[in-house]
Amino acid sequence: MLLQAAEFVSTFQKRQGMYISCIEEIAYKRGFIDKEQLLKLAEPLMKTAYGQYLVDISNGL
Repeated sequence: MLLQAAEFVSTFQKRQGMYISCIEEIAYKRGFIDKEQLLKLAEPLMKTAYGQYLVDISNGL
């Protein structure tokens, strides 16, 4: 059952281009952190798709 859930999440994220339960995105969109803080959190992750996703979120995509 857990493997099926992981496959569902993976498929959803690939097809929709969105991450499920992205803590940084939620904090940014709810106003808990600003764009500068979001980019600072993304900085060490820049070589990953997740880091690029956070940058895209900060740019309004």
